[in-house]
Amino acid sequence: MKPVRLTMAPCRLHFASPVWYALLVSAMYLALLNQRFWREAVALCWRGNAADLPFLLALFLLLLTGFSLALLLVPGRRLMHAASGMLFPLGAMAAYTADSYGLAVDAGMVRSLAHATRGEAGALLGPRLLLYALLLGVLPLFVVGSSRITPLPLREHLRHRLLFCGAALALAILLTAAFAARFQALLGSPAPYLLVPAAALQGAARYVASDLASWRPGGQAMPADPPQRLPPSPGSRPLVVFLVVGETARHASFQLGGYDRPTNPLLSGMPGVHYFSNVTSCGTTTAVSLPCMFSPLGREDYTVAGARALPNALEQLAAAGVRVAWRANNAGSAGISARLPTVAFRALLPDPALCDATACLDEAMLAGLDQALAGVDRDSLFGFHQMGSHGPDYFRRYPAAAQRFSPACRRQELADCSAEEIRNAYDNTIVYTDRFLAAQIALLESRSDRFDSALLYVSDHGESLGEDGVFLHGAPYAAAPQEQKRIPLLLWMSDGYRKRMGIAGDCLAPRLDPPLSHDNLYHTLLGMMAVRDRHYRPAMDLLAGCRVSD
Repeated sequence: MKPVRLTMAPCRLHFASPVWYALLVSAMYLALLNQRFWREAVALCWRGNAADLPFLLALFLLLLTGFSLALLLVPGRRLMHAASGMLFPLGAMAAYTADSYGLAVDAGMVRSLAHATRGEAGALLGPRLLLYALLLGVLPLFVVGSSRITPLPLREHLRHRLLFCGAALALAILLTAAFAARFQALLGSPAPYLLVPAAALQGAARYVASDLASWRPGGQAMPADPPQRLPPSPGSRPLVVFLVVGETARHASFQLGGYDRPTNPLLSGMPGVHYFSNVTSCGTTTAVSLPCMFSPLGREDYTVAGARALPNALEQLAAAGVRVAWRANNAGSAGISARLPTVAFRALLPDPALCDATACLDEAMLAGLDQALAGVDRDSLFGFHQMGSHGPDYFRRYPAAAQRFSPACRRQELADCSAEEIRNAYDNTIVYTDRFLAAQIALLESRSDRFDSALLYVSDHGESLGEDGVFLHGAPYAAAPQEQKRIPLLLWMSDGYRKRMGIAGDCLAPRLDPPLSHDNLYHTLLGMMAVRDRHYRPAMDLLAGCRVSD
């Protein structure tokens, strides 16, 4: 019997063994869904001579047998047939992400997609995505649907699969031994993260496993030792801290960090602004960074289960008696404010021009803030979660009045814009964030007779704008470029806050350039609000050592 037989009327592919079917489908995965993977692999391994061809052939054979082996582990011909077909639509989405933005679908990306709002998901929709869905997700299903695997006795099915498994393992050992150094170099590159559908399946499995491991009834964190507040001096005024969590802002585009464009025209001329120039994020997506940066665990020890089992910094401040209010212009707050008062600022909005039916500009979060400050009678922290620089539709994140650089990309498909247009649109979002932060500082300064105040701004992660062919964010952390991990962090303090804490004007100067990270945020927030708990570490507090009380 021929291994594969084509019959007409109706046109069907008949496979004498599940092995031949698995090999065909695996070859389709590798040929159709892995354009970006092969581009990265060739760039890494091709030196321009014929001697490189045997390794690329060995890589193809190894992946072909590996994919086929994975399919053959699915029991039964019908179940294997169905599972192999389902992977094409899923793989098409992963291929679109890899080809269009150079991003892999790992556990962090899956978590980010699971928490994406309708607006964020809609921003990725476009003709290119629909084309991928049709050509790579739907059309291959006609091949799968027209395929028939010849029914075999159970013993024959097992024999075919076991023989292939043995041969595949022997071939894998032979090929990896022959090209050990090259395979090792490939594994150390970003290419394996781009392998479709393998990397996406692994990411989805890890996401599900981490969520199952962290599940708790009602989603409640375990009670921690109660935090303690340091006693204020007699007659002290309330402390008011604005905490602004930026979205997708990167250090590389901040004028305060040495960028050669005027993206911080207001903050750069404002006295008392301290910019920390060497800060890295905990993750490359909001869904990972936010719970990590507010957790006492730190990036190295962070797990979803561990973070959910402990109160975050905002909850600890509230437990200590600090009034905490959260304003989010970004629905992806990853649960950090779930048990805290959230301000519905849209209902307070005096200027409808700041919002449309789907989204608001960040200045909308200032609505009602004057009245909220007028009612402050104790130490308070106001949290703001921006839409900031979230892409790919950067042009939607700022009003026309904030456009400083042009021409700016005004399309959702970044492939339709030039590198200059993408850069201009993104930089305009940073200019708008500069305006937003300057307005908040001005508001706090205008209340300096009533409060001792400070503002702390930190972004959740950075962004790629086409460097090395990578766009947006969400790359696996180990392979992520610095543009996605280096983030802006700045601090402003009123004169009253400085005097109250005994902070000298030049005390922070030597602390601005050494390496810092999101790990410092938990301890710095508690320190700024004069709160301590068993997790607080003075060495991680940006202001420890500058305060008289320390």
